[in-house]
Amino acid sequence: MKKKIIRIVTVSLIAAALVFLPPIAAESRRAEIAAAVSPVHVFTVRAENAEIRTLQAYIEVNANIISGHQVAVMPDANGRLVSMQVGLGDVVQQGQLLAEVDPSRPGAIFAISNVHAPVSGRVVTSPHTVGSMVSPATPLMALAVNGSIEIEALIPEREVGQLRTGLEAEIRLEAFPGETFSAVLTQVSPVVDPISRTKRVTLRFNGENSALSYHRISPGMFARVRLNTRTYEDVVSVPQEALVEHRGRTIVYVLYTPSEAGYRDYFNGAPDGSLRVEMREVVAGVTVNRETEIRSGLAPGEAVVVQGQQFLSDGAPVRVIGRTI
Repeated sequence: MKKKIIRIVTVSLIAAALVFLPPIAAESRRAEIAAAVSPVHVFTVRAENAEIRTLQAYIEVNANIISGHQVAVMPDANGRLVSMQVGLGDVVQQGQLLAEVDPSRPGAIFAISNVHAPVSGRVVTSPHTVGSMVSPATPLMALAVNGSIEIEALIPEREVGQLRTGLEAEIRLEAFPGETFSAVLTQVSPVVDPISRTKRVTLRFNGENSALSYHRISPGMFARVRLNTRTYEDVVSVPQEALVEHRGRTIVYVLYTPSEAGYRDYFNGAPDGSLRVEMREVVAGVTVNRETEIRSGLAPGEAVVVQGQQFLSDGAPVRVIGRTI
């Protein structure tokens, strides 16, 4: 009886195997075929070459045009101002007649006292009005000496470590859109203002701009200063967007072409279908105008992904569009 039961169970198992195994095998085969013919997903990216560049660091701040050295113009005698030959903003030459003062008093008539320009310059304070009483103790006006137009700016405390006289700057004025004037840093305040946390600096127009600016630019104008600080010459750099923070490291994705022998031919114009990316750790330096210095980990000419890297992993296949490489 026991043997009969065993034979029945054995026959049942064989029958079940004949029923279920063929569909399972067929499904497994279909999965293998599907995996074989399923295309590998290729990521679309944009890439640029690492290049050797010179990066010019700078500070950009607002500034005001001010008059530098000023000379006060005084009359020689007490009296009434009877004529004013110049107005605010006029450019005068040394010895030019500026005003006339009548020193006469009731019962006494004196010759007119002429007031001449002691130096060449520009009238930077409002002259007295005709008819007013003047004296040698009261300036009639002030002259800014030729070439003494300067630029005054306030530099944030975090940037003052880069300041030194002789730094070159580019000046832009709202009054002259599209034009750039050159200047040089001539004076740095020895103290930081404790309230504004800034340091005052003075710049002077240089070269051809020195004489030209005097006749075109007036004290009180608003200026935008780009002060060039440090120059990083011949550094390997990539666009800032190429850098990715990954688990506390700074990385870039470098394009390469794999071969059957396992050799990695880093991208040199290979077709899109054969491209892959290597996740490469780098050491980054300064960033200027969205260009970042790469101190180590990348060679000039290597192509790095600058857009689309958020979906990538090491060895991922890619297709490059909009290439500048």
